Amino acid sequence: MMKRILSTLLLAALALLAMSPASASARRVVIDQDGSGPGGSNQMSTMALLQSADVEVLGITIVTGGLVEPPKPAVMPGPWETPPLREGETRLQPIAEDAAHFMIRQVHAYPHQVTIYAAGPLTNVALAISIDPHFAELAQGIVLMGGSLNPHTDDPEFSTSPRHEFNFWFDPEAAHIVLRAHWPRIDVTTVDISIQAMFTEAMLAAIANSPHPAARYIAEYSQERYYLWDELAACAWLDPKIVTKERLLYMDVDISHGPSYGNTLTWSRDVRPELDLQQVHAQLEVDLPRFTRQFIELMSAPTVRVVPARRP
Repeated sequence: MMKRILSTLLLAALALLAMSPASASARRVVIDQDGSGPGGSNQMSTMALLQSADVEVLGITIVTGGLVEPPKPAVMPGPWETPPLREGETRLQPIAEDAAHFMIRQVHAYPHQVTIYAAGPLTNVALAISIDPHFAELAQGIVLMGGSLNPHTDDPEFSTSPRHEFNFWFDPEAAHIVLRAHWPRIDVTTVDISIQAMFTEAMLAAIANSPHPAARYIAEYSQERYYLWDELAACAWLDPKIVTKERLLYMDVDISHGPSYGNTLTWSRDVRPELDLQQVHAQLEVDLPRFTRQFIELMSAPTVRVVPARRP
């Protein structure tokens, strides 16, 4: 099982490893995604970071499997399975290095300069922490799309189970390890804020007016109109003013293997248990016009030059 997990390869935009041109002021990030597509939240959030001229994407890693339980094949393929891409195959190949060691290598190459953007289950990040106990503290921080507090919605997926969220549930032990690690900063884009940001027909129409490659991709392959989970996490990292309300909470995940297995656990400073818990910035409310404008601009812009990643 561990060999299967560690075989997770690096892919960039589903098999492209890419970097935007580096500059002295570039913000460095490693993207860790579950990578389903074409279109959809996984791909469009990755594109938002690649499209930003102020960001150097050091690499893109794809997550699958779990630390304790076997991979859930009905949800996503295993690490060696690369299904045909409906939008066409890439000309570049993934590098022969597993995701955990790639991330470790990047934070050591650029200590305190690399943000880990983790928008899927947290298996890869937990493995990196388990291999290198200094990994988290050497990063600049981590941005998570995950967790749920008390979303105000009549959507039955969340109104009946307000503490259940897919990324934490898919690998609760990994989320537990990641949230307990000593990151300089943890930003969590929760269900609570994500359900306030829907990908609308008006947004699609505005993007489709652009002749540039990212916009043409979205116009052709965008999926059903749904919440912009991962895109919001990416854009809030690019522009923190998008988030208009957050709470500082101590966060963990239930790993009891009981009825609440995988649920989000939170405490305020006054009532937190005597455990080594870390404080997170839990995002709750969004400036929707500002986010919408930024996302449309990113997706409509010319593509930043893409080059292969450095080989280990």
